[in-house]
Amino acid sequence: MLQKQIIGLDEALQLNQKQIRALYKQYVNPGFATLLGLLNFDKRFVRAEGVYVWDENGEQYLDFLGGFGALNFGHNHPKINAAVQQVSHLPNLLQASLGTLSAALAHNLAQILPGNLSRTFFCNSGAEAVEGALKLAKAASKKKRIIYCEGSFHGKTMGALSVTGKSKYQMPFQPLISNCQAVPFGDSSSLEAKLKGGDVAAFIVEPIQGEGGVHVPSPGYLSEARQLCKKYDTFLIIDEIQTGFARTGTNFACEFEETVPDIICTGKSLGGGVMPLAAFTTTENIWDRAFGGFDKCQLHTSTFGGNTRAAAAGIGAIQVMIDENLAVQAREKGAYLLKGLKELQEKYPSFIKEVRGRGLLIGVEFNQLTQGIWNKITGGKLNKLAEEYLAALVAAELMNKYRIITAYTLNNPNVIRFEPPLIILQQHLDRVLSALEEIFKTYHSVWRFVLASSKYLLKPSS
Repeated sequence: MLQKQIIGLDEALQLNQKQIRALYKQYVNPGFATLLGLLNFDKRFVRAEGVYVWDENGEQYLDFLGGFGALNFGHNHPKINAAVQQVSHLPNLLQASLGTLSAALAHNLAQILPGNLSRTFFCNSGAEAVEGALKLAKAASKKKRIIYCEGSFHGKTMGALSVTGKSKYQMPFQPLISNCQAVPFGDSSSLEAKLKGGDVAAFIVEPIQGEGGVHVPSPGYLSEARQLCKKYDTFLIIDEIQTGFARTGTNFACEFEETVPDIICTGKSLGGGVMPLAAFTTTENIWDRAFGGFDKCQLHTSTFGGNTRAAAAGIGAIQVMIDENLAVQAREKGAYLLKGLKELQEKYPSFIKEVRGRGLLIGVEFNQLTQGIWNKITGGKLNKLAEEYLAALVAAELMNKYRIITAYTLNNPNVIRFEPPLIILQQHLDRVLSALEEIFKTYHSVWRFVLASSKYLLKPSS
């Protein structure tokens, strides 16, 4: 019998970049590994603290990606790590009991969430929270239709994908969940047209579309959606998975317009950046209509949802958010960064098309390439590359030359996101602004930058 070789933890911690790349290509995701390798994004990081990470060569990097919003409190916040360590002796999973810490965390969430949102279900990821919210809305309303927004991103599991406004992610998995229809983001008239029939269970919306390219709707849109949903007896689900926990300058982005949803989805930074934790929260009335009583209380469950260590991280995260007044920090620092980026837009309009965002969720959209001689020489590959990877190439330049980590938005690869931990300092913001200006000064235009930074991607395959 062939002897299997198992990699132990000590051995795993000693793997080098080349070994990790080979294992990833063989056992995980070859295409993704190749893409990161081309951009030199597959570095081996060995330490993380606050806003910094260090690679195996001792190089220090400034993290301006922040785990796609999961690291609002920075890497390995000592108070959150201590909270998890404090409960390490307790049973982590014990379904034949009520969770002490999940009960406390649910109470704490009810204290900081807007309005009368007070009944919480804990799960492990944002997509799982969206799945539960959709099920809750259908069960409580006894209706079948769901309305979502074009350009939205709610996750890639089957239900969440059905309300994610990006055909690239949907097409390979058709048919998706039926009776899900999209409307333009920020368009109240289109929303009302879909709601008029009175047969819609829920409208799910992000207060700011993160993966859609950091799109901020016109003032009043969220409150108008709230009024329309109430008018047509439809539940309003607000997805705060990326925008929550002080990211946009208020504890939750919907508070900017004093809008209270019927159901709210939270995740990412709820786990403090150290544990997978997400949730959906609703009112007592809606919960009881869907899951009330002995016969319905177990219609929706999760094995690991609300486990002891995750709940401890959540309790620690909320405490840090309050104690460090992170909403105010995000608001002030975000205003400073937005101002600096818009000044760069004025100086380098050939590069930057638009700057948008709120708090420390900011997107910079780059101009598309014009049809030029180099595009003809490369058989159109240069334009295709810019359309699909321009922001990734900028992110690669920031990573490899300036030691700043960021990335593009999933639904719009022409937008680079700046989503750092909220504990970032002004000197860090200045460092990013300085690096961007140096890039723009060096290359003068988008096509020069793409040509200079992507020649190796244009080589014919062997």
